[in-house]
Amino acid sequence: MKSGKGRIRIIGGNYRRRLLEVAARPDLRPTPDRVRETLFNWLGQELGGLRCL
Repeated sequence: MKSGKGRIRIIGGNYRRRLLEVAARPDLRPTPDRVRETLFNWLGQELGGLRCL
C-alpha cells in the first residue's frame, strides 16, 4: 500500500495544469484526465456558470 500524498491535475479553466495534492488511499482512485475531459465535453453547456472540482 502506498502512503503519503498523491496528485491530480486540473485539466481546464483558469487553473489548468496545476497539481493538487490528495491523500494516497487504496479506496481513492482519481479519474484519468482523458475520462474527465470526455465527461465535461459531453456535459458542455449544461454546466454553464458552475464550478466543478
